[in-house]
Amino acid sequence: MNPFTDAELAAFIDEALPPDRSSELETALRADESLRRRLIEVQGRDSAGLHTIGAIWRTDRLSCPDREELGQYLLNILSPGQTDYIRFHIETIGCRYCAANLEDLRASTAQSASASAPRRQKYFQTSAGYLRRSE
Repeated sequence: MNPFTDAELAAFIDEALPPDRSSELETALRADESLRRRLIEVQGRDSAGLHTIGAIWRTDRLSCPDREELGQYLLNILSPGQTDYIRFHIETIGCRYCAANLEDLRASTAQSASASAPRRQKYFQTSAGYLRRSE
């Protein structure tokens, strides 16, 4: 069985642990009383305000790109360095918050694109009489 770090236990509490690792932890918690006690201790430290720099970094998601940067990433208009960082952050680090935010942006972009096509067609149809034909 893989040992779990306090950081992983804190991520589990915050629902920020990757799904496969979260599943492993849940299984281990059912079988290991000492692990359950460690989880309670980690939760107690967080509740008591005893935070580490790492915990503050994770809680406030200081390394996460903002929504505007994620939108620029989708449009492929970021510098190569920024693009590489966001790809690394989502694919390698596995930030679930940013992955969900990115998926939401993709869905809203697709939805607005499909909604604007009929509107464009309607504008064209209503302005067709104003277009001159060259004779």
